Amino acid sequence: MEKSKKLKRKSSDSKLPHRFSMVRSFQLADFVTLGNGVCGCLSLMFAMKALLTQNTDFLFSSFWCIPAGVFFDFLDGRVARWRNSTSLLGQELDSLADFCSFGIAPAVLGFACGFQKMLDLVVLTYFVCCGLARLARFNATVAAMPTDQKGKVKYFEGTPIPTTLVIVAILAYGVYNGKFWRFANPVYQHEGPFASFSLAFTPEYVWGGEVTIIPGYEFHPLVLMYALSGTLMISRRLRIPKP
Repeated sequence: MEKSKKLKRKSSDSKLPHRFSMVRSFQLADFVTLGNGVCGCLSLMFAMKALLTQNTDFLFSSFWCIPAGVFFDFLDGRVARWRNSTSLLGQELDSLADFCSFGIAPAVLGFACGFQKMLDLVVLTYFVCCGLARLARFNATVAAMPTDQKGKVKYFEGTPIPTTLVIVAILAYGVYNGKFWRFANPVYQHEGPFASFSLAFTPEYVWGGEVTIIPGYEFHPLVLMYALSGTLMISRRLRIPKP
């Protein structure tokens, strides 16, 4: 009986995957893709740190993480074709990293720059959902899309999600030129470190001001660039040649 139990244990143990089997199955391109995901996570954390400390150094660090993510996103495809090592895992990993770096992070940066009215939040949420839907559609249809001789998809349906870098660049330009973030020095305020928030995000201190739809429902017109970007991402009629 004891021998049979030992044999059963050995047979069951042999079916278990090796330690770190998922990491060991990663290709070189997958590690590059993880670099994109790291940039997205750092951008989110730097943006939150900027709001807590009211320090623009953290905000600019958050901005710079996005072009770094674009670099890794560009590089992972080149590495995959160089190594001839594409996989379904790599495709899903790429989409998740893109969603973090070019979907969630730009929306959080918009919030950090002052798009905090309820209607602003609706637009930012719409933008994030469009990015999510665009990536899901690409993964579901990429196998059926026309390809060239090298197996590359010939065109994008809708704008690629890394194009949200344009929004981040506009926000960075605005912060650099004092069109956002007019924080007073919180160290010398008696009301505490968060007292200057009421001043920093008043209409005259958010680029473009704000528009009142009805009393109690305002939004910042500049937030509409998120709505435009999201709509272009999910468009099926817009076809952009893939480089």
